Amino acid sequence: MKRKTLLMLLVSHLSVGAIGFAVGIYALPILIAPPPPTANEVSTVSSQAQYSAEFKKDLKGSDAFHWGQGQVSVGPEFITLMGKLAPGPDYKLYLSPEFVETEADFNRIKASMIQVDEVKTFENFVVQVPEDVEISRYNTVIIWCETFGEFITAAQYQ
Repeated sequence: MKRKTLLMLLVSHLSVGAIGFAVGIYALPILIAPPPPTANEVSTVSSQAQYSAEFKKDLKGSDAFHWGQGQVSVGPEFITLMGKLAPGPDYKLYLSPEFVETEADFNRIKASMIQVDEVKTFENFVVQVPEDVEISRYNTVIIWCETFGEFITAAQYQ
């Protein structure tokens, strides 16, 4: 075979492999996500919340692939979302003492935040708050992608 043909085959196969890998990273969390809690389940748990806030799509650090939208309820035992998150891998829920809406701001104050738990669903969620976490010490809920260091969304609840 000619060198040009070999080079074209190599480039095309590597390109298809890279695209397949990227699609797999995006699709795998969606395929393995557990069923989301129902609206009734979220409503029941969120009725005991002390605070509420809203995830909005138009934050500075959000974009077409990294966003959240919906009503967030924060209580001493549970944090809930009645809404949607852009699908992605390795989402973590943080509480922050300061509202942030960009990756740079998140990284700047990450040491003062507390990681509450993982978020495994992309439509509605119920996350249990550890007993030693005092929600009144914080004012913002943040969803962060640990694997890629991406800001997803945030909502200030007090």
